[in-house]
Amino acid sequence: MPAGQKPDAPEIASVWTRPRRQREQLSREQIVAEAVQLLDADGLEALSMRKLGTRLDAGATSLYRHVANKDELIELVVDEVYGELDVPSADDATGWRAASVHSAYSLRAMILRHPWVASVLGQVGLIHLGPNVTRMSERMTAVYATAGFPADETEQAMNTVISYIIGMATSEAAYLSLIARSGKTEREFAESLRGDDKSDDKGTRLARDPEKTRDETFDYGLQRVLDGLTVRLSAS
Repeated sequence: MPAGQKPDAPEIASVWTRPRRQREQLSREQIVAEAVQLLDADGLEALSMRKLGTRLDAGATSLYRHVANKDELIELVVDEVYGELDVPSADDATGWRAASVHSAYSLRAMILRHPWVASVLGQVGLIHLGPNVTRMSERMTAVYATAGFPADETEQAMNTVISYIIGMATSEAAYLSLIARSGKTEREFAESLRGDDKSDDKGTRLARDPEKTRDETFDYGLQRVLDGLTVRLSAS
């Protein structure tokens, strides 16, 4: 290497830079769809290339033609479920809050359908952004930009709301997983938590309609976060 010349930066491997293989019996789309089903059923710890190959009636070697390792597979499945999000646009500054609420409920619903997502985001974040993640992030950022946040605060405002959603949805997902393991319905589980104490109004409400109670709890926190951002908008 000539004196003074810097070595080339090491290339960061990512599944998104890997060329697709054509005319394969097993496609990347099939692999990702089956991986999502496996994760939904058994969780992140159960995911392995060997188990996935068995479910697809293919050897692990066939999978490695499409993805180099489990980390690349996780990149693909995270991007796949992000494609389920519905993020409306805000046509003007008055529509940002409604768009934010709609997006928030869509993200929450996605996490509750795929509770393993929260664990992935908590451990590694979004290291390599796939097309769905990129598109949804850009649409969400546009909502807060339209609201009128200063350019250097737009992403911070969005991340504040997303952090609330992920935190609440992760707790909900853990709670629902506990109920599923108990073999009870959500209402039966709520009743069992109350025991013989019937004096707690909140407990009565939870037992009567636990899903509605979760919705109300989520919405209360979301609205207060958006209230704070609205105040910030007024100040700026």
